[in-house]
Amino acid sequence: MVGGEARKRWQVPALLFALVWLSCTWFGSWAFNPNSATRLLAATAIVEKGDARIDNFADMTMDKALFDGHFYMDKAPGMTLMALPWVALTNHLTNRTSFDIPHRLFDPTAEDFLRLRMRVAIAFTSAILTALAAIALLDLGTGLTGSRAAGLFAAASFALGTTMWGWTTTYFGHAPTTALIAIALWAVWRGTHGGSPGRHALIAGLALGWAVVIEHTAILTGAPVALWALWCIRGWEAPHIARTVALALAGGIAASIPLFAYNLAVFGHPFQTGYSGVVGFEGMQQGLFGLTYPKLDVLWEILGGKRRGMVWVAPVLVLAPFGFWTLLRDPRTRDIGVMAAAGAVTAFLYHASYVYWDGGNSTGPRHALPAVAYLAIGLAAFWAGANRFEKWLGGGFLTASVAINLAITAAEVQAPHFYHAPLNQHIIPKFLSGDIRTIPNEFWGWSSWAGLGLYLALAGLLAALLVRASWREAQVAETA
Repeated sequence: MVGGEARKRWQVPALLFALVWLSCTWFGSWAFNPNSATRLLAATAIVEKGDARIDNFADMTMDKALFDGHFYMDKAPGMTLMALPWVALTNHLTNRTSFDIPHRLFDPTAEDFLRLRMRVAIAFTSAILTALAAIALLDLGTGLTGSRAAGLFAAASFALGTTMWGWTTTYFGHAPTTALIAIALWAVWRGTHGGSPGRHALIAGLALGWAVVIEHTAILTGAPVALWALWCIRGWEAPHIARTVALALAGGIAASIPLFAYNLAVFGHPFQTGYSGVVGFEGMQQGLFGLTYPKLDVLWEILGGKRRGMVWVAPVLVLAPFGFWTLLRDPRTRDIGVMAAAGAVTAFLYHASYVYWDGGNSTGPRHALPAVAYLAIGLAAFWAGANRFEKWLGGGFLTASVAINLAITAAEVQAPHFYHAPLNQHIIPKFLSGDIRTIPNEFWGWSSWAGLGLYLALAGLLAALLVRASWREAQVAETA
């Protein structure tokens, strides 16, 4: 009987994981996008030659760094390091390496080579992290509010109602970094609210540490989590505090070792980064690698502007501030409310400070994506405190957001930079014309509509099972 109850408790998280993972692996993005390509080309070079230099691939990406006459990836190494086993496995299973393809941009054979390795790497890295983050927010939202429905609303909004969905289908670092921040949020909350403090401190440290290895800017966007953790344990006994902080630091240090090892092996110094040798982006020489100070006009553009505004690509997030207000009014939840609001503001201010704030080819403000992890906490609080009308409103916003992000993910999360209103001018027309990327039409020869139809059938079944399991769980809770 105990085993049966345990299985029932895991039905909702398991179904949520399956739905999010399927959604993030079913659709794809353009393999030749420089941001994704440079990471995968570096992984390919390391796997095939044991060398991080991408001299042979230099013509295939504009995102690169130049040191001593050799080209390297110009990004933080986390995504490349995660891709290594999957590139190696794909090479082995297909019996094919980059020596078998032309090293030319736009070459169809080269694109096929990159696409397969990107999709495999995403399925076993980014998609898993996004799905785990959704489960983490489900548990955090449920525990924080006492409502499983509130946790589910926050988790579904996070994973499928924002551009987290679309950016997970790329090999950019934004989505995995955001997912790791969400996991760290959960670990801190769980460790300070009845869980194992040591184990969860270690998880939080590992998550935040690896987020920095993927995107160095996570030092800023993940800082509110670390500060909140210190606040939560401030009243503990000194030995308990010391042990918890030591375990968190151990996790962070362990996660950062691959970063320093990569920098030392590739550049000869543990603190040398690829960003310092960026080719073709002079703005990166301003401030600290392009980071200066927040501009109000840019802040407006990434919040409400039609070109990059968050509100247009994830309208459900406009409800989060109402949830923050609910948290801030209650002394028991004021600390997490302050932290979540500060985390979201930090992410937006960081984005507004970046010289290349528009993100080039982008849908929504991709550099501010970590804000979504914090805003999801507000969404859980909103739902928990909502009346019947407000819940209908929230459901409508979530439905609209999921529909918008289905179109974005299937058609183009990397919208060309020259569109004034990419959602209306490019993405929706492209989606409605069937110009989309799915596994069936890219790999099985199906039509794009057939590929989309099969996804909707599978996702619809998982969503129905998820709702059914959630309803049964609520019924059991009411009769307990």
